[in-house]
Amino acid sequence: MPDVITVIPRPTSVDVTGGEPFVLGQGTTVVVESRPELISVGVLAADLLGRVTEHPVEVRYTGGEAPRTVWLRLVESLPAGDEAYRVVVRPARVTIDARTPAGLVRGLVTLRQLVTPDLTVPAVRIEDAPRFGWRGLSLDVARHFVSVRDLKVVVGLMAHYKLNVLHLHLTDDQGWRLHLPSRPQLTERASGTSVGGDPGGFYTVDEFADIVAYAAVRGVRVVPEIDVPGHVNAATHTYGDLNPSGEPTDAYTGIEVGFSRLHADLPATGRFLTDVFTDLAAMTPGDFVHIGGDEVLTMAKDEYAELVGAAAAAVRAAGKRVVGWQEIAHTTLEPGTVVQYWDPREDPAPFVAAAKAGALFLMSPGSKTYLDMKYDATTELGLEWAGHIELRDAYDWEPTAILEGLPPESVIGVEAALWTETLRDLPALTSMLLPRLAAVAEVAWSAPDQRDWDGFRSRVAAHGPFWDRFGFAWYRSPQVDWL
Repeated sequence: MPDVITVIPRPTSVDVTGGEPFVLGQGTTVVVESRPELISVGVLAADLLGRVTEHPVEVRYTGGEAPRTVWLRLVESLPAGDEAYRVVVRPARVTIDARTPAGLVRGLVTLRQLVTPDLTVPAVRIEDAPRFGWRGLSLDVARHFVSVRDLKVVVGLMAHYKLNVLHLHLTDDQGWRLHLPSRPQLTERASGTSVGGDPGGFYTVDEFADIVAYAAVRGVRVVPEIDVPGHVNAATHTYGDLNPSGEPTDAYTGIEVGFSRLHADLPATGRFLTDVFTDLAAMTPGDFVHIGGDEVLTMAKDEYAELVGAAAAAVRAAGKRVVGWQEIAHTTLEPGTVVQYWDPREDPAPFVAAAKAGALFLMSPGSKTYLDMKYDATTELGLEWAGHIELRDAYDWEPTAILEGLPPESVIGVEAALWTETLRDLPALTSMLLPRLAAVAEVAWSAPDQRDWDGFRSRVAAHGPFWDRFGFAWYRSPQVDWL
């Protein structure tokens, strides 16, 4: 039987109370306390509801009991968890309760998804909290640059499905996408290229701060990545002293991997790692900085470990916690380091050992969460090295069971990934994200006993009209009876 409530991710508890719905329209008001962190949530609520009703929605700081209000409240009575929330819809008002502003944003998203085409909200009581605290999307802006405007659209989609981490892959062989004050030559020399000779680009310090702030209001934190000690041709193209020859490498616009590298025995390498990660940490309000570490195919294990250790030390010295791709598990890691697991073809033993030594795991298996993989053999865009990923493939998996022997408590979250070798613009991005991003979001949010494929496919069918309304390109999976 299809779900009556089509919210994604599926909430923990839904009680359809019946009775008259709440009606949105002229006169709808958002009420919050006049605290800075709540005012921003109120403004976001007014903006979202105003776009739905096509009428301005006022934000007030008193009068939550008045009719036609959406009342956002911080309360202590909810279960522990920063993102737990409760939504209660009555004919006269909607109340959204949470322990933190982040929880209010999650409840607001649920309210937005409850709104029907005739601008009514069914009478319900929903109590909800996420399974995992890290629910992310890794977006490659190095192979093809993503403008600030388009990036904000992606952030909006993430927030709509309660994802809370935007992991930006900012550097690679093809381009350097973030201006760093200590190393301005990186964007001067290495930001103008992309795969296939397409135009490049980069984020200024102010633009990056704008992205971080825009995401934060929507409950999304930014985890930036500078990928070392491989995937560094943009850096070696800028600085000849990072190469044994002393000469800069040529610009690169292909898609092969594993050929570029740093060198531990060059004096410039240590200075480079310290400079870039110190700058990056200073620009990052959140706790985490990603050091990359993947696909270094031409380096001895001991040198790889030395360079990973140097990058991690620079991050920790700047007051941040370290994240890296799964290859870093082959080195000695500080407890609490986050290992992002992506390639299920590898022997699980080193990852199990790393977890038992205190590493935490972020699950991004390529065969489930790499959303640049083709849907099937006929898909125009995307790659196929991890196979084809239809909608059900992105939904039907269990994060704690991907790695045999991994302690379940070491898994801190789930992160989808979108690599842009073949993706040049926003329609290309959304066509690969939708509908699979919604599937991964539910895997990350909802407990296993709350998830089932038949329920999800019936709910996601109702989301197509929302994507159409905003003009998003998306894939009409034959596995769903779309509305």
